[in-house]
Amino acid sequence: MHSEVRGDVDELPSGGALASTPTIEGETFSRVSFTPEAVVMISALGRRHGPLMFHQSGGCCDGSSPMCYPAGDFLTGDADVLLGTTDIADAGRVEFWMSREQFAYWRHTRLTVDIVTGRGSGFSLEAPEGKRFLIRSQLMNPDGTDADSLAVS
Repeated sequence: MHSEVRGDVDELPSGGALASTPTIEGETFSRVSFTPEAVVMISALGRRHGPLMFHQSGGCCDGSSPMCYPAGDFLTGDADVLLGTTDIADAGRVEFWMSREQFAYWRHTRLTVDIVTGRGSGFSLEAPEGKRFLIRSQLMNPDGTDADSLAVS
């Protein structure tokens, strides 16, 4: 069920983003995906650092940024929710975590991890590259389908 990408954006499924495998009990839809550019960066970071993971920070010092760590370097627990896993070549099965409190707020949102030029957190692995991961979000219905534009009356 997991798809593996070697950093070649031509291998990504149609739609241009690599979707994660759902991990929340009862859900059959992906909450997290990665742009082709993010996949290439994650693969490169994996070659240098080994298996990777993400944790969506909850604000404070780094805003609300997806932070990339070597797998296991950020300790998760009962206060965190595993939103999905994605097999990416050279980076292993990449887990994407978020705090349970923040997930309660973001539960109606599909997250796409992208990479842009700019200064990110010094703790996230892409920072020395002059890049930073960011989240592009889209509202979704409880069944995982994209939410239509909100009607204003």
